[in-house]
Amino acid sequence: MPNPVDAFDYEAALHACAKGDQSALRRLYDQEGARLLGVARRIVVDAALAEDIVHDAFIKVWTAAASYDPLRGAARGWIYTITRHLALNAVRASRHEVAVDDATAAALDAQVSMERWADISDSFAFASTPGQIGRCLAQLEPVRRNCLLHAYIDGLSHSEIAVRVDAPMGTVKSWIKRSLASLKVCLS
Repeated sequence: MPNPVDAFDYEAALHACAKGDQSALRRLYDQEGARLLGVARRIVVDAALAEDIVHDAFIKVWTAAASYDPLRGAARGWIYTITRHLALNAVRASRHEVAVDDATAAALDAQVSMERWADISDSFAFASTPGQIGRCLAQLEPVRRNCLLHAYIDGLSHSEIAVRVDAPMGTVKSWIKRSLASLKVCLS
């Protein structure tokens, strides 16, 4: 009985990927996806992370297929090398991570987000708003003020605002909630 690995032409599939043939990538995935997942799982242990690595490996195979050189090694080995390197990089990266509780992680995320958007200019001409609301809006950080005004003036959803300000949706929701609370205190 012939070995299905021996019958599959990996080099031809990579050349087809280099030419933009998506079905060739699908054939490669069908042929090796499960085995590559096993390799990644043995290295990183975490099943979800291993799936992400295999996904990233196939993206790299797709984008770098033209760089495959048959003189440097077998096509199948090249695919496994990509997967193995991505998995090892993930292990190395995880060694530099420090585990923190959810509250600390949320606080750190909020701090990084605010630092990232601290220099964002206002999207609205709110300063000409007369009365107490204008004064209260002026007390908010520009990015939080913009999120709030995008929601209540433009009528944008949280996800639309997140795209507009290039921030995670959870962060946008938090900014809007906190801004509303600040306005409530300021206006009372």
